[in-house]
Amino acid sequence: MKGKKVTALLLAGAMAASMLTGCGEGEKQTAGNQEAGNQDTASGDKGKSGEIKEFTAFFGVPGSEINDDNEIQQIIAEKIGAKCKETWLTGQTAEEADGTLIAGGEYPDFIGSSGRLLDAGALVALDDYLDNYPNIKNFYTDEEWDEIRQADGHIYWIPQFGNIWEKDMTTTHNDEAFWIQTRVLKWAGYPQIKTMDQYFDLLESYVAENPTMENGTPNIPYTILCEDWRYFCLENAPQFLDGYPNDGSVLVNPETLTVADYNTTPTAKLYFGKLNEEFKKGIVDPESFTQTYDEYIAKLSTGRVLGMIDQWWNFAYSVNDSLKLQGLGEEGCNYIPLPLTISEDVKNQWRATSPDGTLNATGGVAVSVSCKDVEGALQFIDDLLSPEIRRLRAWGVEGVDYEVGEDGLFYRTDEMRTKVADTAYKASHLCSYSYFPQYSGLDADGINAASPSEQPKEFFDSLPKDVQECLQAYGCSTYIDMVGTNDEPGPWYPMYSYSNNMTTATPGGTAWIKMGEIKHEWLPKVVMADDFEKGWEEYMEVYAACKPEDFLAEMQEELDRRMKLAEEAKAK
Repeated sequence: MKGKKVTALLLAGAMAASMLTGCGEGEKQTAGNQEAGNQDTASGDKGKSGEIKEFTAFFGVPGSEINDDNEIQQIIAEKIGAKCKETWLTGQTAEEADGTLIAGGEYPDFIGSSGRLLDAGALVALDDYLDNYPNIKNFYTDEEWDEIRQADGHIYWIPQFGNIWEKDMTTTHNDEAFWIQTRVLKWAGYPQIKTMDQYFDLLESYVAENPTMENGTPNIPYTILCEDWRYFCLENAPQFLDGYPNDGSVLVNPETLTVADYNTTPTAKLYFGKLNEEFKKGIVDPESFTQTYDEYIAKLSTGRVLGMIDQWWNFAYSVNDSLKLQGLGEEGCNYIPLPLTISEDVKNQWRATSPDGTLNATGGVAVSVSCKDVEGALQFIDDLLSPEIRRLRAWGVEGVDYEVGEDGLFYRTDEMRTKVADTAYKASHLCSYSYFPQYSGLDADGINAASPSEQPKEFFDSLPKDVQECLQAYGCSTYIDMVGTNDEPGPWYPMYSYSNNMTTATPGGTAWIKMGEIKHEWLPKVVMADDFEKGWEEYMEVYAACKPEDFLAEMQEELDRRMKLAEEAKAK
């Protein structure tokens, strides 16, 4: 993105001049740095005078609340004159939580967006405000903001993730993969595991010789999370196994530019047939289809689970800390990603990205109609995107959470790494405002990574010893090295940015929703079926009754539209 690259030097200069809070990060700042600096100073003075605005936020995902007297949250509040009390999903599904809010008619100031909330009139249109908040405005290009616009022409939310500043520094595969514990790979001599069959063969062999952990607790070879919307852990593997990236809802042939249904391919049948076979052998956890998300996380945190398919963000941030605090990394219970395919001749595309990141326009953080200070709320987000505050959110406090080497690179001591992994310390001290907009890539100084997890040396040094040993055995230094990287396949990517917002207002949307319901109901039955062939045939019959052809037709129209827009843009 041109705007991000052009302004990197401006930001570095601005930081050097101590123009700290809320310093604009876009091309508009080239002619107005002093004015922006005055605005920032005024915002900071409010905090210093004790006048701190307090906002509320609810995000429909599990998360960890921080203490009311959290130290970095208070530092940020004193600098920008505002703070936010975040709450997270507990004991409900996201749909249930949205329904409760809609029924009550009262909302927090900030809320994780959804089509339900938009249809209920719960979200404030933001487009008339954006020009007044340069950090927000320049978070995306004009073309990207247009992608975020809804059918009525308005922008209601700000996607928070996948925005790369200047250079991709990614070290962690935050997306989906088949995961396996390092102890299994070490036991087998660090073999090359490339296919689904090889993966399950290894799990079978390991558990046959190692039925329990060191403390005698039985190992669980493989488990699956199927609760609520997280059943993607079960249903979407066929697209990856066939060598496609995560378009999310369809396969797109890059040569013919046609869509196909990954749910009905020969690979889909092979995959679910394999799960059925492994279930009968006792390799697949029998609790897979009844366990809740919390039970799943608790199970992984015991170190018992040898492997699973999941997206890193869905499990790792809580499980890894738990394993570390219990010393289970010393037993090799940490997870490594494997980009499996159906056969070795298929090229894996589990990770596809662009230099500037992949925009998921289907959701983000929104301001609700209950917010009494929309401008103040947007100023809060704008300030969170300023260089100094970004660093506080990601790295913490210099001298407390990180040190600066003679070469200018940030690093953490072993003591610091232990502290930031501690649940109590995180609640009392760290404040990442993790579901507000944030950059990955480089810090505004152009030297360091935007977060410790992306700083190459800090990332590797902070890894558990078993993970370090495993990566080195495969000639890798990051999880990304294990998975590999591919360019985005085309200007249509990803298609889930369209399908995620489909509703019953169209035949295609109706089919899409029904398809999801049928998969959620029937795939566990197929995996547990005594007669797989019969179970698969029955599943295909009820699946066909959803009229997936209506969904595919609508997705083809969207693919054609995106390609036309790309051709028009290229011609300009």
